Amino acid sequence: MAIDESRTFRPINIALLTVSDTRGPDEDTSGDILAQRITGSGHALVARTILKDDATLIADQLRRWIADPGVDAVVSTGGTGLTGRDVTPEALDRVKTRDIPGFGELFRMLSYQTIGTSTVQSRACAVVADGTYIFALPGSNGAVRDGWDMILAEQLDARNRPCNFVELMPRLKEV
Repeated sequence: MAIDESRTFRPINIALLTVSDTRGPDEDTSGDILAQRITGSGHALVARTILKDDATLIADQLRRWIADPGVDAVVSTGGTGLTGRDVTPEALDRVKTRDIPGFGELFRMLSYQTIGTSTVQSRACAVVADGTYIFALPGSNGAVRDGWDMILAEQLDARNRPCNFVELMPRLKEV
């Protein structure tokens, strides 16, 4: 990470979504890890919810957060696998303005170092939706650690050089 200490850290407002048919608040360990990392990095955790693997429910919640000027980014965990119930990427397709293909590519490259070829089963992805970043990570604790620690912690820090997602935020709705 190339943090430029001469620049000012700018906290952003992040909503956290856990997608799971089986986890409730007491079992949401991957969500807990993300919540700790979000606030530990100095950002504001402005919303957190758990939804079933249902593309319509997920897309509806995402639309509410996209419409909320108090939400700059959404980080989700779960629903990015290959089974019929894994529908988080499909929900993102319903709300996106544009894809951020490099996020999923980089996630799988980094994940390969941890879990080997099993990373090909991940459909981790990211999009911009009407000026709001949405990042979809797998539901495992290791995956959320890798995604936050090796990608999002840097890209959501305005001090990261040579560039970062935060400095682009004012321009995301340009036409």
